[in-house]
Amino acid sequence: MTPEGVPLVLTLAGPIPRAVAYLIDFCIRLVVYLVAALFLGPLGGVGMGLLLILFFLLEWGYPILFEVLRHGQTPGKKALHLTVVKEDATPVDLNASLIRNLLRTADLFPTFYLAGLITMLIDRRFRRLGDLAAGTLVVHVTPPPDSTPHNGDTPLAPDWAVTISDRQLLLNFLERSPQLSSGRRAELAQLAFPELPPDAAAQRLRHVALYMQGAAQGSVQGPAEGKAP
Repeated sequence: MTPEGVPLVLTLAGPIPRAVAYLIDFCIRLVVYLVAALFLGPLGGVGMGLLLILFFLLEWGYPILFEVLRHGQTPGKKALHLTVVKEDATPVDLNASLIRNLLRTADLFPTFYLAGLITMLIDRRFRRLGDLAAGTLVVHVTPPPDSTPHNGDTPLAPDWAVTISDRQLLLNFLERSPQLSSGRRAELAQLAFPELPPDAAAQRLRHVALYMQGAAQGSVQGPAEGKAP
């Protein structure tokens, strides 16, 4: 439930898909490390030092980098359609990602992530110790649909002079729309079109966002013209 009273529907990810995602990421990190070892190994002590630095970056920097810069998704999570979000369903930030990943050390005890597994099985939201400390969840996400207009999704030029900030907000809305509940989409849309009913406002905002996406990709010619807001 958002502070505005709009219900959020999140599909929580259990231990099995999370384990598969971790295995994919582990294999990626292992391949990178082995390839680097082939080149750095012959360098002796210098090479070993560089390999230790690389190991540290792969072990700790890899998940944090992807979670912060790639919408909460490492390659493994992306392959399983999982993402890390904060408990209020907002995107994970650097502070939360640092906490949840640094506490993987505690989840490892006594071996093979046993503490983390037990915690996930006990917690009704499948949170491991790092998630509990960071206030994060791992959830399933619906793969984004084809953004090509279809089934009446006709791009509609905005009727106001669009600013750069407006354009970014519209594109963000279109990208995140599949992850939002219908109530949340309608609530956001009515901020732009308060004169319309909720469903009509949501549809209108989507059509305008599709227009801006087409303009960004060069498939719509000419600037948006109209009245200023």
